[in-house]
Amino acid sequence: MDFDFEQHDLIRVILSILCGSLIGFEREYKNKSAGFRTLILICMGSTIFTIVSQRASGESDDRIAANIITGIGFIGAGVIFKDGLNVKGLTTAAVIWVVAALGMVIALFHYSLSIILTFIVLLILSVFNKVESFIDYINHQKTFNVTFKNDDLGNLLQLEQEAEKRGLKSRRIRLSKSLCKLNAVFEISGRKKELASFNTYLVELPSTEEVLAN
Repeated sequence: MDFDFEQHDLIRVILSILCGSLIGFEREYKNKSAGFRTLILICMGSTIFTIVSQRASGESDDRIAANIITGIGFIGAGVIFKDGLNVKGLTTAAVIWVVAALGMVIALFHYSLSIILTFIVLLILSVFNKVESFIDYINHQKTFNVTFKNDDLGNLLQLEQEAEKRGLKSRRIRLSKSLCKLNAVFEISGRKKELASFNTYLVELPSTEEVLAN
């Protein structure tokens, strides 16, 4: 392998630091687990490994670059976690994956493309976030885990009827009984304002003993 220093190597590394820092700043600003330094190192590392694969001879030429994807998969899996009935960190994992791809694009001398892609990623993370929030507002979804004080199924039917009156859609996920108490897990979807009001209704209902919402 020839690892003599070349000027374009330095340009590629610097550009990878710049692209990684732009995306990393946005993630750090939103207090995400993969922030400023992490994304810079991922982008730069991906560029370096791709440069190494270009300098390598024989069968390892493509193998090093291909294994970047596998390695990034392990890092991405580390930021995904389950919070109750929800899964969080998927967007952060996807950002890590895209930043690694950006590093490879830079190492392949596609400078203009890498800069354009960086701003597209920033656009998706910032502007599209507002679109997502609007969609979430008009069609929000929550999972309720409700424990009733007794095992009367009529209490659950009352909740479902109340949800329907408020223009909300309900779907049962699980229904069980233990120690003469009914436990129901159901999904409610609709306008965010109505869901918040329904949540308050559940908490204040005399027949409910415990209400958990995700």
